[in-house]
Amino acid sequence: MFQGSEKLRDDLQKVLVDLIELHIQGKQAHWNLLGTNFRDLHLQLDEIVDAARGFSDEVAERMRAIYLVPDGRSSTVSKGTSLEEFPEGPVETTDVVDLIVDRMYAVTETMRTVHDDVDDEDPTTADVLHGILERLEQLAWMTGAENRHPQADQKNKATRDRDAEAEEAGLDRVGAIAN
Repeated sequence: MFQGSEKLRDDLQKVLVDLIELHIQGKQAHWNLLGTNFRDLHLQLDEIVDAARGFSDEVAERMRAIYLVPDGRSSTVSKGTSLEEFPEGPVETTDVVDLIVDRMYAVTETMRTVHDDVDDEDPTTADVLHGILERLEQLAWMTGAENRHPQADQKNKATRDRDAEAEEAGLDRVGAIAN
């Protein structure tokens, strides 16, 4: 019988709270979205929320399967997440795209940060992370493409500046000129 270490528990807990927070922030965005392409993004946010909720359940159940105790209480999530707080009130669709994509990439960054230690201790659990990473990165790409216009982006100084700031912060702006 395999029992995970406290280090493995701490690593998986980081992933868990980020996935729970992504689910919550996705619903906040879903409820307060306004602007062009509202309906498509509204539905796409539901897809992201459903995925995040399912992934958090998968991580928590994997933790229990290896005799670790997950903690998904709201106080634990708010204290432990690496995601920035989502803005209050109505948010323009184009801003929501950028905000949610940044948050999906923040979750994948948490997963990549803990991955090697998880893989060293339990390759099976690392495989769980692989599947989640693959889908979250796909969702981030598909969502982020909504705001990308290659010809216009090359000519728009504000877009180039935003992409440069994102690159400095370690974020990948989907389809950014620098990519």
